[in-house]
Amino acid sequence: MKTANIKKTNKAKYSKLYASIFFDILGSLTYFAPMLGETVDFAWAPLSSYLLYKMYRGTEGKIGGMVNFFEEIFPFTDIIPTFTLTWIYKYMIKKDV
Repeated sequence: MKTANIKKTNKAKYSKLYASIFFDILGSLTYFAPMLGETVDFAWAPLSSYLLYKMYRGTEGKIGGMVNFFEEIFPFTDIIPTFTLTWIYKYMIKKDV
């Protein structure tokens, strides 16, 4: 019984990692539209912050969402993988289950 729960937990944890990588790549795509890119970031910033908050909840979600918002709003900082860094903090540094 415990093995099934561990497998289910690991699957959810790594699904979150894949989603985080996807959202980080999506946020970086604005570099391919030089003039349009920074304008699109104004729409993407609140949406990505909300997604990060909902994915990670709690303190990690709140802080990560705020960091993500400012990272997306400020020009030329889109390269920072905020979603993935939040996952690393939550599951590798803090070692949440």
